[in-house]
Amino acid sequence: MPRILLTTLLVLTALVLQVTVVNRLPLSAMPDFVLLVVIALSAIRGPVAGATIGFFAGLGADLLPPADHALGQHALVLCLVGFTAGRWGERWPLLTVAACAVGAPAFALAVSGLLGDPGIDMRTFEAVWPMAALVNLLAAPVVVWAVLKVCGPRPEKATAAAVPGWRRS
Repeated sequence: MPRILLTTLLVLTALVLQVTVVNRLPLSAMPDFVLLVVIALSAIRGPVAGATIGFFAGLGADLLPPADHALGQHALVLCLVGFTAGRWGERWPLLTVAACAVGAPAFALAVSGLLGDPGIDMRTFEAVWPMAALVNLLAAPVVVWAVLKVCGPRPEKATAAAVPGWRRS
């Protein structure tokens, strides 16, 4: 199956699962499966693909109900998280996944506050962020494992020695 189609199916599955199942659970904090899928795919695909995947996944999250925020807010957050995960995921995979899973909710709350969301202040940040970070951190290994099972490991980068007929001058 082509990589783009597989990536699209994974992101759409995460979006539908988030909206139809996870957001309806009677819990105070739920993991963000869209975020975790973006982190996992970005760590596999690299920074440019990670930013692109994050942007389109975030745009999908912005358009699906309950959309009570500015259009493009999640797209910005997931684009930057995807780039970060793709950039550092090859060198420090576990640390990158953990840092992105913990830092993304803080960044999303900061962007909401900067865009003038009246429900976001420091008290809200202190109440929401620790639990969101913990839940994402606990769900991250399962989601990353599932994405790695579906997509496989990151392909090796092509070098001059790997390309037949390539000569260095």
